[in-house]
Amino acid sequence: MKPATLGQWLDYIERQHPKTVELGLQRVGAVRAALGVNPAFPVITVGGTNGKGSCCALLEAVLLAAGYRVGCYTSPHLLRYNERVRVGGREADDAALCSAFERVEAARGDIPLTYFEFGTLAALLVFDEARIEVAVLEVGLGGRLDAVNAFDADCALVAGIDLDHAEYLGNTREAVGFEKAGIFRAGRPAVCADRAPPQALLAHAARIGAPLLCLGRDFDCIAEAGQWQYRGSGGARFGLPYPALRGVHQLDNAAACIAALDCLRERLPVTAQDIRNGLVHVALPARFQVLPGRPAVVLDVAHNPQAARALAANLDTLPADGATIAVCGILKDKDIAGIIAALSPHITRWHVATLEGPRGAHAAQLADEAQRAGVGVPVARHADVAAAWYAACEEAGENDKIIVFGSFLTVAAVMRERASANSS
Repeated sequence: MKPATLGQWLDYIERQHPKTVELGLQRVGAVRAALGVNPAFPVITVGGTNGKGSCCALLEAVLLAAGYRVGCYTSPHLLRYNERVRVGGREADDAALCSAFERVEAARGDIPLTYFEFGTLAALLVFDEARIEVAVLEVGLGGRLDAVNAFDADCALVAGIDLDHAEYLGNTREAVGFEKAGIFRAGRPAVCADRAPPQALLAHAARIGAPLLCLGRDFDCIAEAGQWQYRGSGGARFGLPYPALRGVHQLDNAAACIAALDCLRERLPVTAQDIRNGLVHVALPARFQVLPGRPAVVLDVAHNPQAARALAANLDTLPADGATIAVCGILKDKDIAGIIAALSPHITRWHVATLEGPRGAHAAQLADEAQRAGVGVPVARHADVAAAWYAACEEAGENDKIIVFGSFLTVAAVMRERASANSS
């Protein structure tokens, strides 16, 4: 029976390839050709280990402020699949997604597509149907062989680069940098927001003839009291408001986005006021998101050591009074020891949780890694994230902080529990 609802379609497409991840462009390229999907709108592709979501949100916010009809494709989602596909700043509705999935299914024949490949093709169909004027596409994994890379970027932006998904991308920054650089195109501008980019990324850009702008070399940001300034080849901009996204690294992301927009200014002109409005109104859940109320609750999807170090640096900007209580769940294929070590000096008590699914690490594994990392504070184990969350809430005083991190799954579970409690 053909799927009828979005939930049924998602269940269906999850079963259409024997592997969750199978990198390569041959399958998605063949189905793209069968669908005849050839974007007439400019495409900005965003890759990197960390900061991709923030850069996509910043680009989307500025372009929306400039009056463009923007299509934005990101992953993974927190609570609803619809979060992945936005048109004009709004999530695509179920009907649009179901229609796109049906078209992909009809075109693919016997070609097995992964969940992400199916979703990427469907997103571009939704954008085409909606007659968007510019697309912002977030790479799912790596870059060179990711489904998003089946579509040529008019400008490619690579954010922070570090080790993650080593089984697919390699276990050195040079190997990872080469994979990330795969989204560059000959003769088309590329931007790198990493202050120490791998040589492999620089070499690939030079080899294919992609004009590359690097943070700290070709453009930069200068923090000032209550404002900041941007300097780059497209000119300087002064008196910029700090991005509404919290975190000490967001200025680097914002500067990279301005550099990318400057590269496309002939096709997508934006004004200084558009940039200011975008910076003020940008929103992105679970990236050092500090929820109102007491105790303070911080949601952050940090799931690798680089992101954990950024979270640790951001915690230093919060008031130091009270305890800092961790609610942590991590996938077992992540660098669990590296994540725990990065945050250990900042945590007063740990509540570690088993994540559901075959990739989820057991709480016992997290506790063992904490012990090996020399964590000298209490580490409580829980069967799931909800139990860890409620235990943390039970012991937290009003001057304490609860930090929820380790995975999108961890943060999403807490968000669901909070929403359920608020609605009852």
